[in-house]
Amino acid sequence: GLPHAATGPVLAGRYATTRADMAAAARVADDHGDRKRAEALRDLAAPHRTFLTFDGRGGGRTVEVVGDLARADRIAVLVPGSGTSVDSYWRLRSGAVALQRRLGGRGAVLAWLGYRTPATVSLAATTPKRAEDTVPALRTFVRELTRLKPTARTSLVCHSYGSVICARAASGLRVADIVLYGSPGTGYDNAAELHTRATVWAGRSSGDWVADVPHTELELPFVTVGFGTDPVSPEFGAKVFPAGDGGHSDYLKRGSLSLRNIARIVAGDGSCTQQTGDTSCVN
Repeated sequence: GLPHAATGPVLAGRYATTRADMAAAARVADDHGDRKRAEALRDLAAPHRTFLTFDGRGGGRTVEVVGDLARADRIAVLVPGSGTSVDSYWRLRSGAVALQRRLGGRGAVLAWLGYRTPATVSLAATTPKRAEDTVPALRTFVRELTRLKPTARTSLVCHSYGSVICARAASGLRVADIVLYGSPGTGYDNAAELHTRATVWAGRSSGDWVADVPHTELELPFVTVGFGTDPVSPEFGAKVFPAGDGGHSDYLKRGSLSLRNIARIVAGDGSCTQQTGDTSCVN
């Protein structure tokens, strides 16, 4: 769980404890000859890194804080998609850093690797089972976070398969915005079915291969394959923001239009994304 308070000293104590746990896990990985995992864990345990939680089992589960959580009044919970683990964590980390830099000193990004993500090319990545199993953990985390930071403006920022999780977890969460980007679908026909007071946003870049994924749901014995309505389609009813021309993994790339617009949404300036996105607003 999260610490009992979001003050500087309490958070510093949690970060130190988690850092020590990661360093210990790196030593265990070394002892077992897993050099790749040991190196990844040593990177995570670096003195300048700040993690709220760490569980080294399986692919690893972590929550990293980028920015000053104690001071932050704009918070993004970044929920990654398939193929993300401790061993490939740099992609999630680089996006979190880029988003926090756009938000500035009063913004914090929490990179939530709170589940065992499916492999990118796998049956699990095309079915909702892993997402359904993850919903309780994400709901618990966000509820604890909004209890810790009740006056902050909190948003869910959900990439690819992470958007399937966020859509299922949305009901009852006290968040301002839910941003679905690079999404294959959510398993819902429209945004109203998420039963959330949050504004639901969707964006897709023109170079994203996920646009070619069939937006259908196929009911097979014991499993549903596919996620239905395209979130950027008019039928879904989300607010669509311009996301530029990058690829599936480029949405939070420094200098990109998609990063700029996602940062505006998290900051509460989402109306700017409805215009050209590059000249209409100052950010």
